[in-house]
Amino acid sequence: MSNDGWAQKQLKSGGANGIGGGGGGVQKGERPDAGMRALDHYKNKLPKWRYRLRQSLIPIVRWETPYLAGAQEKLRFPALDYYFALTANLGTHTFFMIMLPILFWCGYTSLGRAMTSVLAFGVFWSGFVKDLLCLPRPHSPPLKRITMSGSAALEYGFPSTHSTNAVSVATYALITLKQQPPSDVRSATEYFAIFYAVSIILGRLYCGMHGFFDVIVGSTLGALLALLQTTYGTPLEYWLCEGTLKNPLLVVLLLLVLVRVHPEPADDCPCFDDSVAFAGVLMGVAFGSWHFAQSGFAWDGPAPATAPFSYEKLGLVKACARIFLGVFLIFAWRGIMKPALLASLPPVFRVIEQLGLTLPRKFFMRASQYKTVPALRKDDNVIPPASSIPTLITSLRHPRRRSVSVGPQSEADAYETLAYREKRRRESVSSPSGGRSSSRIDEESDTAPSPHQMMFDGSAQGFPKESSPTAIVVDEGHGVDGASDHRELFANLEKPRVRYDVEVITKLIVYSGLLHSDAKLSLNLADD
Repeated sequence: MSNDGWAQKQLKSGGANGIGGGGGGVQKGERPDAGMRALDHYKNKLPKWRYRLRQSLIPIVRWETPYLAGAQEKLRFPALDYYFALTANLGTHTFFMIMLPILFWCGYTSLGRAMTSVLAFGVFWSGFVKDLLCLPRPHSPPLKRITMSGSAALEYGFPSTHSTNAVSVATYALITLKQQPPSDVRSATEYFAIFYAVSIILGRLYCGMHGFFDVIVGSTLGALLALLQTTYGTPLEYWLCEGTLKNPLLVVLLLLVLVRVHPEPADDCPCFDDSVAFAGVLMGVAFGSWHFAQSGFAWDGPAPATAPFSYEKLGLVKACARIFLGVFLIFAWRGIMKPALLASLPPVFRVIEQLGLTLPRKFFMRASQYKTVPALRKDDNVIPPASSIPTLITSLRHPRRRSVSVGPQSEADAYETLAYREKRRRESVSSPSGGRSSSRIDEESDTAPSPHQMMFDGSAQGFPKESSPTAIVVDEGHGVDGASDHRELFANLEKPRVRYDVEVITKLIVYSGLLHSDAKLSLNLADD
């Protein structure tokens, strides 16, 4: 039996004491069970205060879904589908992780550090809140989800990370530009920043990936992070770069604490993976900036630890070569370090586990429960392996290859679908209509189902054939066995991959190394 097959078997059986026992790892019964009651799932998984907070916010998701569906139905147009599916890539982690180092390599070190801070903290804190509240995305159906990313739908919906990223970048740009003298370039840049943020936000609504509440709170978080950066960013830069080694070590320690206190989600959600990756990025920037400032080669202006860069001296060819070499080294670092760490860390983790010093998390297998880490695929939402670059380029060149999905795509979607059905069933039983919900449509009527009806049934009636095979049609209102519905819902979901405990440390090391190496690359190429 292959190691991955053995791991899958362990996940299903949970072992004698459950994988990772003692409250950590993947426990027996952790995966969706056909007989599990949807209404009790989050009540059993979350602390009381988190469950109560979640329950107070769920009605917002249910209330706004019909309005979102109505707007989507009226506005949908093929050109808009292509536009919003394509431009959503401009708010992804991968896009920013490719673009941010270029700012460092081209001498915009202070801007690079500022953008890294607002984006990394945006991803971290939005992921923190997502796992804290476990709120689903708006219901599908009635919404159709239009996306080029398969991983996005597996996350919780609140708040919108795309909106956080877009607004933080736009707000920081607008505040910074206000300090510049008026010019046509400044005006054009301001209009572009506003257009960029508005386009990303509207795209998340149009594509059915988020609701009004998601993007409003996400945008507010992004604006707040930008304001904090413009107020305290420069003093912190000087404190970090002109201090002793103690300063970057304090930053690293603080980030490790934040990673440790990141909430445990009720479902197998990949938000934590992205938060860890960007925590590693912040560590790399902090230590790399301090180390570069102490080297004696960095410029002191316009900000401490500025990478030397002169376009007049380098010229177009060398400047482009610098960027291409930098991108190549990013993928080379990831391609070398990640397999090496995944191969070497498990024995170390087993020793640590025997000493009782592990800090386990749910949905991650402990080192004692597997032999080796197999080759992982689709395990990184931030920087994919170099082998997947052709596929990414093809998807960008052919935006028509978008996915239009109808039906639950994640565990959170499925549990919310079942919970909503149960809520409506109870309402219908207690209604004067004699057990028939007022929102249900007569079976013999030719009237198209309303958004409320589709939310209740999971009915995809009336949707075009472009919808993906994830569409699920289950109607509990006609005496279908509830356990059967549970099985059918979860059987159609994309199964979360096995995750290993060593991946957390691996991500921290790989992503901290990426940004730490940028300073050295800038130095080596500046004098060519």
